[in-house]
Amino acid sequence: MKKLINDVLKVVPETLEGFVRLHPDLALLDGYATVIRGDIESFRASGKVAVISGGGAGHEPAHAGYVGRGMLTAAVSGDVFASPSTDAVFAALMVVGTPAGVLMVVKNYTGDRINFGLAAEMARAHGIPVETVVVDDDAALGSAEATAGRRGIAGTVLVHKVAGAAAEAGLSLADVAERARAAVAGLASMGVALSPCTVPAAGKANFELGADEIELGLGIHGEAGVERRTIASAATLTGILLDTIIKDRSIKPGAAVALLVNNLGGTPTMEMNIVAKNALDHLQGAGIAVERAYCGTFLTAIEMDGVSLSLLKLDASLRKALDAETEAPAWLTNARATQPPLAKAVTVPAEQAEASTDDGRATPAPEAVIAAIRAGCEVLLAAEDRLTEMDRHVGDGDIGRSLAQGAEAVLARLDAMPGYATYAVLRELSLTIRRAVGGTSGPLYAAMALSASNSLKEANGDASASLAAAFSTAVASVARLGGAKAGDRTMVDALLPAAEAIARGGGVATQLAAAAEAASLGAARTAEMMPRRGRSSYIGERALGYPDPGAEAVALWLKAAAASVATKRA
Repeated sequence: MKKLINDVLKVVPETLEGFVRLHPDLALLDGYATVIRGDIESFRASGKVAVISGGGAGHEPAHAGYVGRGMLTAAVSGDVFASPSTDAVFAALMVVGTPAGVLMVVKNYTGDRINFGLAAEMARAHGIPVETVVVDDDAALGSAEATAGRRGIAGTVLVHKVAGAAAEAGLSLADVAERARAAVAGLASMGVALSPCTVPAAGKANFELGADEIELGLGIHGEAGVERRTIASAATLTGILLDTIIKDRSIKPGAAVALLVNNLGGTPTMEMNIVAKNALDHLQGAGIAVERAYCGTFLTAIEMDGVSLSLLKLDASLRKALDAETEAPAWLTNARATQPPLAKAVTVPAEQAEASTDDGRATPAPEAVIAAIRAGCEVLLAAEDRLTEMDRHVGDGDIGRSLAQGAEAVLARLDAMPGYATYAVLRELSLTIRRAVGGTSGPLYAAMALSASNSLKEANGDASASLAAAFSTAVASVARLGGAKAGDRTMVDALLPAAEAIARGGGVATQLAAAAEAASLGAARTAEMMPRRGRSSYIGERALGYPDPGAEAVALWLKAAAASVATKRA
């Protein structure tokens, strides 16, 4: 891996600091990888609706590049290709939110929907009106009924522009959301890759292409596309992309559209211009009027060599929105020369901190509980490279780092909980994971810990029955929040058999040993399952033969926890 970075763990904060120092009208939200308008105080006094978006890093200039008057009020970043944590989104909502409300523009990925959705619920509890618009413009997936849904890709930038223009014009939250949803309804995109990209934490590409191979219909997280084929001319590939998009949105001759020609990261300007010419020629030949055309680097997949095309069906309102003034640097055609200042910071208001009247110190947790948690964390740290490699084959290569990051945070917190009851330990684990880990894994594990905590707090039975009830409740919360069921090829395929094994009773040590064995068998069986949820669902049968890394992680920490408890009991 050859990259101009200093530290894999500091890639995101350092790139955002560099960006903000080059744009003094922007600021960093203190303690978070979030860029906001530098005039946030005067904006809050304006009474206008705020617009926020975000997602994993690696898509630069998205999403931070679209922060500025006339577009986004804030952009929340996660790690590379991983959604931001719930707490990061919540912090942004608390900073920009006013009685006028906030519109969240969210790309249709499971982790983004979960983290932004939970943060919205938390903000509403604080009196901030929040609406969500989900962008699912990926035409390559068709209706996507058998997958995790159509992905949100480069067309999202056009939704940012439409929503930002509506908010800047002083429209109500309901009207801003309506304008954004109208844009989504008339928007479709599709991409082609000539090369993969390399996630810094993974250190190698997620897939390999032969000298004459390309991937059609890929997403923006380095995952493979829906079809691999031999490379063809720019005109041929452009025609394939546009014909798919036109069919997807039933764009008829005589219709007016905006065209977005987007560089996925590593495509030379010369080739971008050729694709733009071919796209304009193709649309003209189809009798479709291109009233607005944009060509450049809008939303990338790190250094991937490739291009995506987007079409937005236009009406008078959308044309006006696209033409409206904005100060967002990534939208502006001319860069401004500035003297780089130090990055500004905005402090998160104190009222966002969570308070609890219950310190959970009534009955200290057994020593075996702390030891089991510690063992589970240590095995996830040891397995980081292995899980990353597994995820590289079937996903986007981030699960190893995500789980290791959560394990590091939990281990650092464990020693600070002397005397806590078991339910309070789990409650603190939930809070720690939620703050430390974004992506899909973070909120799912946080939900597990919180559900188990609530179950144990209410339980009055023996340890065996309490464990069974808490574990079953935790697994149910994961299935409900993530929308997965048995056979979907997710962590649920390891958790469900583990819960069934624990429910058979026999003492805590026996229960955990049986659960670990059941989870291992469940994880192994995922290698034979067609994926229906998560990132693997986008590559279909290519995932066969590889166990799901999320299920494998469950088996690993359960086995470690069981061994730890057995040692303590012995």
